[in-house]
Amino acid sequence: MSPPASAAITSTTLGTHLPLLATGKVREIYTLTPSTLLFVATDRISAYDVILSTGIPSKGALLTRISAFWFAHLSSRLPHLRTHFLSLGLPADVAARVGKETVEHESLQERCCVVKKLKVLPVESIVRGYITGSAWESYKKTGKVNGEVLPEGLEESQKLPRPIWTPSTKAEQGAHDENISREEGESCRWSRKSTDATERDG
Repeated sequence: MSPPASAAITSTTLGTHLPLLATGKVREIYTLTPSTLLFVATDRISAYDVILSTGIPSKGALLTRISAFWFAHLSSRLPHLRTHFLSLGLPADVAARVGKETVEHESLQERCCVVKKLKVLPVESIVRGYITGSAWESYKKTGKVNGEVLPEGLEESQKLPRPIWTPSTKAEQGAHDENISREEGESCRWSRKSTDATERDG
């Protein structure tokens, strides 16, 4: 039975129509073809690498729209940029199998995107404008965030003088991401330890 339209979607049932390849903290990844995947953003909440039992209605749809906006915006500014993103929504053949008149179809349509199956770099790229979370904990102990020295006297959640890039490892589900320095993050571009996109929560 499909959930009400206003309910949080914390899991999907597309596994009855497509092979489920991986389940991440927020997204579920299905195989469409040997070269394409379907990313489905659920409404799950992940805090400190722990998936909570409740979700936020429409969170996945919003995340998908934000992603689509930035892919389009960056591509317009950087014409030679290539990404994994192909299209939004359920492919027509999958939509037909789900049933176009169902609540499930309506909720999935807004939270799905088709992507190329590529190798990924196991790095999470985070730009911070405020000092909070793990950055605050690191700053309290060392005065640094990801190896970068910050001004003295900052308070928790204070706006930073300028945004900073704070990369981290992209850990397997159940493991914790670890902050790394800018130099380590940049060196990952050339690492041969890239893993298949199906092993990560994209």
